[in-house]
Amino acid sequence: MPFGKYKDRFVTDLPVHYLEWFERKGWPDGQLGQFLATMFEIKTNGLDRILDPIKKEYR
Repeated sequence: MPFGKYKDRFVTDLPVHYLEWFERKGWPDGQLGQFLATMFEIKTNGLDRILDPIKKEYR
């Protein structure tokens, strides 16, 4: 995350309440907004396990 309370954290590690806040207030423009909206859908639908291979490969 490039800014805010969770600056320097991976988008995959953002808490759901932070993503819910963006859902209410509006997503940032561009690719970051798309990433955050996608992460919101993944986490709110209980699909976190699909991120495990990605996390393993890139950390």
